[in-house]
Amino acid sequence: MYNKELVYIGIDDTDNLTSRGTGSRARELIELLEENKLAKGLAVTRHQLLIDDRVPYTSHNSSACLAINVYQGISHDQLMNCCRTYLLDIAAEGSDVGLCLATEEQAKAVIEFGEKAKVELVMQDEAREVADKFNIRLEGLTGDHQGIIGSMSAVGLHVHGNDGRYLWPRDIRVYYDQTISLQAVKSQRGIDKVTLIDGIEVNDEQAEIYLGGWPRAVRINHQAVLLVEKNNEQHQYKVLEKNSIKSIRP
Repeated sequence: MYNKELVYIGIDDTDNLTSRGTGSRARELIELLEENKLAKGLAVTRHQLLIDDRVPYTSHNSSACLAINVYQGISHDQLMNCCRTYLLDIAAEGSDVGLCLATEEQAKAVIEFGEKAKVELVMQDEAREVADKFNIRLEGLTGDHQGIIGSMSAVGLHVHGNDGRYLWPRDIRVYYDQTISLQAVKSQRGIDKVTLIDGIEVNDEQAEIYLGGWPRAVRINHQAVLLVEKNNEQHQYKVLEKNSIKSIRP
């Protein structure tokens, strides 16, 4: 059984230039939490933070948030222990791993912090002060602990509901370069709706959608939305190109 409480786990700066990225590690971690019967995974989202020469980052300065529904009887300490052990095990040389765990109310309290980290330089002291104010679990695990900024930003930005791209569930990715029905797309775990770029939802039962090589849902109004455009034929759509998706959700 699950608790009604949602929990959000933010991670940042687990990698270096030659290792697997933080997004990949976030997908592994949410599946590990499921395998260990600690929580039911709901989603993993990627969030873009400030790109600035004063900010140390590996390639894109992005962080990740895991949204989970916790099994009854599982404590936050148990969740933190599992995440900490995993992150310390996979942390790349030179990384500055940050780990954050927040309830929904705590995550809502750091929305402003996350939005600030997208456009301004934020220091570790500020992150720790905000975490202390709202009793949020925030830990720097490796390096100089710079990752605490991104990890806490990620939980706030996820709960904001209008930021980020979905990295998990993986389901829709098995249909790379395939054309499938709207019903098949919406049956995939993690896809809430399919819309045109102007927000108009595709509800045509005869619609067929070409997923292309990079089908990624974006987070809009707290939902996983697959963005498409009209193809040449009346009932044909195709997922937006990679660069277009990135321009909407970097």
